[in-house]
Amino acid sequence: MPKITVLPHPDICPKGAVIDDAPKGVSICRVLLDHDIEIEHACELSCACTTCHIVVKSGFDSLETATDSEEDLLDRAWGLTPHSRLSCQALVAHEDLTIEIPRYTINHAKETH
Repeated sequence: MPKITVLPHPDICPKGAVIDDAPKGVSICRVLLDHDIEIEHACELSCACTTCHIVVKSGFDSLETATDSEEDLLDRAWGLTPHSRLSCQALVAHEDLTIEIPRYTINHAKETH
């Protein structure tokens, strides 16, 4: 199974994390949540917001191309880069991934899930 390395985030994952058993075909967001990394996901993984925005530092080319809907939402994300994805839409493929969770989101009210 591919590995996901999460770079340190001051609030969500201060020491960073390594997930050695990321199942292929599962969204990055679901894998993070299943490993107690509480990334924001205000729309419950339905591709309706940008709160689960991530930057894929390595392994980006192994991911399927973003849909038009995802691209439209990403245009609103804080800290957008050419390697930005919505983690609820990016499915783990065959390569290891290194991801960064941006410091901020456009979410004004964080809810606990």
